[in-house]
Amino acid sequence: MAPFKNLTQVQLLKATFFLLLTLTLALHYLLSSSITNHKPLMLFVLYVSLVSVLSYVLTRPRPVFLLDFSCFLPDHDRKCPFEVAEYFIRRSNRFTEKSEEFMKGIFRKSGLGDETYAPPFIFEQDYEAKHASAVQEAEEGIITSVDSLLAKTKLNMSIIDTLVVTCGTFTPAPSLTSHIVEHYKMSPDIKTYNLSGMGCSSGAASIDLAYRILNGSRMIRYILVVITESISLSWYFGDDRSMLVTNCIFRVGTASAIVTNDPKCRARAKFELVRSLRTHTGSDDASYNAAYQAEDEDGNVGVALKKDLVRVAGKGLKTHIRTLAPWVLPWAELVYYAYRMVIGSESDKPYVPDFTTAFEHVCIHTGGKAVIESVGQLMRFGSDVTEPARMCLHRFGNTSSSLVFYELAYFEAKKRIKKGDRVWMLAFGTGFKVCSLVWRALKDSGLDADNPWKDSIRRLGTYGGVILYCYKEKVVVIHKNKLYGSKE
Repeated sequence: MAPFKNLTQVQLLKATFFLLLTLTLALHYLLSSSITNHKPLMLFVLYVSLVSVLSYVLTRPRPVFLLDFSCFLPDHDRKCPFEVAEYFIRRSNRFTEKSEEFMKGIFRKSGLGDETYAPPFIFEQDYEAKHASAVQEAEEGIITSVDSLLAKTKLNMSIIDTLVVTCGTFTPAPSLTSHIVEHYKMSPDIKTYNLSGMGCSSGAASIDLAYRILNGSRMIRYILVVITESISLSWYFGDDRSMLVTNCIFRVGTASAIVTNDPKCRARAKFELVRSLRTHTGSDDASYNAAYQAEDEDGNVGVALKKDLVRVAGKGLKTHIRTLAPWVLPWAELVYYAYRMVIGSESDKPYVPDFTTAFEHVCIHTGGKAVIESVGQLMRFGSDVTEPARMCLHRFGNTSSSLVFYELAYFEAKKRIKKGDRVWMLAFGTGFKVCSLVWRALKDSGLDADNPWKDSIRRLGTYGGVILYCYKEKVVVIHKNKLYGSKE
């Protein structure tokens, strides 16, 4: 069956169809003549037909479903408005006055609101993150989201065959997968994967890994994927401006999801994963060095975000969509895209196909205000398409790898997703990586009890690209991250 493994499901189906058609014609010829003279040949043809059908049944990819997911909503006392962040920076006595003013400026124009969440050590007295702080941050998000997920799916942890955990910069020993196995007393035969160092794209990459495992397996049925980021030890206490930016935009967030290839779960599942794609442009030096963890001149460790990060993201996205387009675009748009690629002159800007014809909803990488605007301009997305990303940045900040699931939760809270709708998750990561997940909704969306937007969805909205925020019975108007006034 080795030759069949390299064929896609569609290719294999076509091959089987033509084979059966050929065999049908052959049988018709044999049966129309003397059967007794061709009995051995007829038996051979029947045998080949049976083997072909069995080969297709046994090697065809199995549908993969997102049974459900849950996003972590920290307690109210972990909220980090501008005043809290400013107070922490001053009382720590670790930054120069210039660095303090720089971070204030970044925070004010970052697109973050006053209801994002900071790690526990920010609210403690020693003003410095330790290993215990990072463990506490990780465990709070992981245990809370997993408990919520198991409760609403009514599944027991014993049914989980494989565990995938991703966390970009925090890699304790024992690993985070071991922490989960120990906490839930999981079976000794559990298969675990611990991903790290993949940046904000690792959430989509971990789902892609689970998809590939389930797609080709008949033994593994349920995979628990935990997507988190512990930013405690990544907090930068130095004066390198390229590293200070992360202090201003990254915030706490975790998501957990259960994906399965069990056909009995189709009726319960929320989405079917139609396609996944990952591209890696790390062979290019500029892409590789656009964002990296290192020490500054004084030995302080931080994550540097270089000025050409947005350019690198745009370049990586162009490479990515060239591969993705043939798989997702409708025929009319795909033909026009190919036509423009062929006849376009060198002086013309490269034509970007209209991906809104392929998807009803798009979860854009919420890496920051500049990234959202750059993706919107490159992809020719209107403010209605970028709205969920901007709202997610305003409400939760950059939660790193879990951010696309907070956006998906936003769509559900707004009850916008209808059965049959297609959802595109697009994430970027260090390296430089671009990852896509294409989902098809299996049911209409609703506001779950554990939805992280449940306490704010009625207070947040947009109109013409302007964020409207209801606070203390007043509507606060925010445009381009500036407060223009409030109305009763």
